[in-house]
Amino acid sequence: MTAPAQLPTLGTLLNQRQITAPAVSFDIGEDWQQGRTLFGGLLSALAAQAMRDICGADWPLRALQTSFVAPVPAGRFEVQVHLLRQGKNIRQVKAELLVTQNDQPEVAAVFLGVFGAARTSTLDTLRPAMPAHAKTVEASLQLPFMPGLTPNFTQHFEFHLADGAYPFMGADTWLSSTHIRLKAPDAVDAELMTVMLADAGPTPPLARLKAPAAASSVSWALELRPVAPVAADAYWRMDKEAHVVDDGYVNETTRLWTPDGHIAALGYQVVAVYA
Repeated sequence: MTAPAQLPTLGTLLNQRQITAPAVSFDIGEDWQQGRTLFGGLLSALAAQAMRDICGADWPLRALQTSFVAPVPAGRFEVQVHLLRQGKNIRQVKAELLVTQNDQPEVAAVFLGVFGAARTSTLDTLRPAMPAHAKTVEASLQLPFMPGLTPNFTQHFEFHLADGAYPFMGADTWLSSTHIRLKAPDAVDAELMTVMLADAGPTPPLARLKAPAAASSVSWALELRPVAPVAADAYWRMDKEAHVVDDGYVNETTRLWTPDGHIAALGYQVVAVYA
């Protein structure tokens, strides 16, 4: 796998972040844009990194709630982190992403992270099995990056559609299943990868439209399961399903599976569709 030509890899961008407690600053280029804003999955992953930088990375991220308040343009921005509560097993952290508008800082996104230590439990183990309905990577249709047509950030990923349809195909579907991986995943750990990949796919109802239309995430709740290190070139699987579509909004769920078939994350999202 190779990185997009002459573009810094995500690992490079992470290494260039600046930590000045209680804030972490990032500088992200237009190649990560999704319409008027930077890709939400990337912003959430960067917020998670900032939380780990300021409050510690000793416990895994168990849940992350994101509210996308305003567009985040390419360039430099700051994530301010505040520890809400530190308990014996649970750490609650708040982060705000600030952009400069009219020479004043403005909140563009708010994040609530829950980090939790593993605990001994008498409960039986329940772990869902990955459904076997999806096609293999080789049998799936790859989505090419088309400048001006597909969002800029998609040039950093490989998408292979195993079920459902791609946006604006006039298809009769409310779900999708996609094999996905980051093209250049250097220095990106499995936890941050989970956050990014869980938000990388379009909402399935866009496939029902016959003409391009904009869509934007309003809120996103992600529940994570700790996963073992993953091979850099391995494909994950992202299953998405719309449950309610009305008034121009989509309520959808996402299940992200590791390359070896273990559940990595459960996502719940509200998406505004402008069509």
